[in-house]
Amino acid sequence: MKRRYILFTALFGIFLAGCSKEFFDVNSDPATPQTPNSKTLTMPLFAQMGRGIQFDSRYLSHVVQFWGRNTSNYFAETHGWLQGSDASGEIWRTNYFGLGLNLGLVIEDATQKQEYNFVGLAQALRAWSWQTTTDYHGDIILKQAFEPNRYVFEYDPQPDVYAEVVRLANESITNFKRTDGNGTVAAMAPSDLVYQGNNAKWIKFNYGLLARNANTLINKANYDPKKVIEFADLALSSNDDNFIVPNDGSTTSNANFFGPLRNNIGTFRQTRLLVGLLNGSLSLLPDTIIDPRRNNMITASPDGIFRGTGPATGDPGTDALRNRIPNPWGVTANNNAGAANIKYLFKDAAGIPIMTYPEIQFIKAEAAFRDNNLTLAYDAYRKGILGHIDFVSKLGPVISNANRDAYMLSASVKQSAATLTLADIMLQKFIAMWGHGFVETWVDLRKYNYNEGDSKGNNPYLGYFVFPTTFFADNGGKPAQRYRPRYNSEYIWNLEALKKVGGENSDYHTYKMWFSQP
Repeated sequence: MKRRYILFTALFGIFLAGCSKEFFDVNSDPATPQTPNSKTLTMPLFAQMGRGIQFDSRYLSHVVQFWGRNTSNYFAETHGWLQGSDASGEIWRTNYFGLGLNLGLVIEDATQKQEYNFVGLAQALRAWSWQTTTDYHGDIILKQAFEPNRYVFEYDPQPDVYAEVVRLANESITNFKRTDGNGTVAAMAPSDLVYQGNNAKWIKFNYGLLARNANTLINKANYDPKKVIEFADLALSSNDDNFIVPNDGSTTSNANFFGPLRNNIGTFRQTRLLVGLLNGSLSLLPDTIIDPRRNNMITASPDGIFRGTGPATGDPGTDALRNRIPNPWGVTANNNAGAANIKYLFKDAAGIPIMTYPEIQFIKAEAAFRDNNLTLAYDAYRKGILGHIDFVSKLGPVISNANRDAYMLSASVKQSAATLTLADIMLQKFIAMWGHGFVETWVDLRKYNYNEGDSKGNNPYLGYFVFPTTFFADNGGKPAQRYRPRYNSEYIWNLEALKKVGGENSDYHTYKMWFSQP
């Protein structure tokens, strides 16, 4: 068979040598562009960002306790993994395939045409993708990632990836500030589904990436809270700056992954942790009141009581009771309520938040608190809460000013800088990130080592975050710290390189991240 193939190839080559190019150039079509350009390549890239996060949230959402499952002992709730499967490998696929070389083509084409705003856009998306992928997987392939004619790709440590994010974000900012070249708002606006060519908003997004990057390093000696605050002040300044990937919501191909058309989350359940935070029942303070965001975000059981699942084998304990707890659509027993009845971020046409103003304010509050600037921390804490109430209200129904103000003046919200705690900040951030900020919330949980605390003894989740009664069998009694690289690319084709970082070990997913360690 092999000799026949070689012979056929040789004869076909001789045949081609005697024929005209015009007759056989099947790759040339005057009606179809043969060279990809920035304008046509850019729009699909936004959809890839949402795809990676939302696909993998099917598992990560249970680890961070945004959602539970309608059955007990689900592997993701016990911090486990699926062997021989691409499950939880979609962020990996997004980084290397969905965005991957496409971003390189945008940069190459836009650089040649001196369209520096397109260059900046591609660099910003690349920076976001590297940050998200390393925060989810740990060690990843960076330096050799897009080298041609390579079959083995060596892994790089997290510090290298973090440095590359900083480099790319800063280069992106520089390109968006350029006034030379041929890049115009009008030229980029039709392809820019998020900011419609607004350079100033892209610059803010980059500073948001830098704030995330720097604020993850709380366990490191070089952590600089003042730098985090500086980045936050230059980042998103209102909900008008939110980075939200839009969805048309008319068919399964253009609808929100979490919407009823896609029908992906009927078996998910709101959690006891979230319900307790919104009800005020997890607070140790008297006179707390119901959070005005509660009814917009979650739903009561048919008897009118707000309930949530515990992790794996926690409350309510039986599968029959779990099926009385609403799913994110607001219905029970795995039902699909239909598009007219869905709430919050789970409508078919709801966009996918990638970064929001409330998140930036809580990052600033955390950094200021760690810098012992309690006045600044308190101001950002309140702005984060108010920003998220506004965010929720815009998705409907509208939260009245009276309900908002009553909440802000209640014991549910700290009333002075002197009484503010790190837990207050991080738990309000948990609420604000619910339903979209899966990876960033997991970063927060791991940098504080879940219930153990950080290297300085800060422990904001103690007494709130509850582990499952029993961890997954491979875990050795330890919580998950990372997800494994995508099975079909790494465990099938790149196993020797993966072995060098411990990826073949059954407990690899419990290895602590670099940023979690002193």
